[in-house]
Amino acid sequence: MQDSLTGQIIAAAFKVYNTLGFGFFEKVYENALLLELIKNGLSVSQQIPLSVYYDEKVVGEFYMDLFVEEQVIVELKSVALLHPEHEVQLVHYLTATRQDIGLLINFGPKGVEVKRKYRVYQPRKT
Repeated sequence: MQDSLTGQIIAAAFKVYNTLGFGFFEKVYENALLLELIKNGLSVSQQIPLSVYYDEKVVGEFYMDLFVEEQVIVELKSVALLHPEHEVQLVHYLTATRQDIGLLINFGPKGVEVKRKYRVYQPRKT
């Protein structure tokens, strides 16, 4: 089920990129992808607030870009090059929410770049 769902999300991201191209702020791609996913019949929440706790006190808050079908966290970027800290950010979201899978999608100058991240390590299928 998750492979099919992530495939739908990725296909929607490519449709958004093919329509808009590169150069917009991340929020433009986020809003366009939200519309495309909803148009495809998926349940999507946007900008979900999450709190980080330390010693039972909130020490930080962050927002997930998109949460699809209450299964897949989608973190979006619009940068020339993804960096390891972008991937770490998504892994932290997975850990904080206890969700199993997330997609890091970059609407970059060379096209859409996608990285799948799992809360628990999963070897690649060959």
